[in-house]
Amino acid sequence: MKDTLLRIFTWWSGSTVSLDFYTKRHGRFVGEDEFGNRYYRAQGPLIDASVGSERRWVIYNGYADASKVPPGWRGWLCHATDVAPSEEDYRPREWQKPHEENLTGTVAAYRPRGSQLSYGQRPAATGDYVPWVPGE
Repeated sequence: MKDTLLRIFTWWSGSTVSLDFYTKRHGRFVGEDEFGNRYYRAQGPLIDASVGSERRWVIYNGYADASKVPPGWRGWLCHATDVAPSEEDYRPREWQKPHEENLTGTVAAYRPRGSQLSYGQRPAATGDYVPWVPGE
């Protein structure tokens, strides 16, 4: 019962019932990325002349977070490219790093040395720092 209510009223924990219904009726599967996100397209009424009548959307694998979408798919979703990454023969260069979602706010977030959230000892202040004292 709880899962059913969550699928009806929440969008951040997966696809909603209405999105599943729209996808089944109108969506045409385009491809899937290495993270399990699934991409769809459909023709609809013209809303914006700059992007045309094609609608493009993603159904996230798990929690909905736009930083989970790799750059190639992001460009396709935003109508920056007409060809989906699943329809082109692209091979990343050896110097390109694999896509990683934004980890801010998680345990795996980058915490440089000296940050209040990092582990270990904070480096000592150098001699150029003079603390403010009230009344001086």
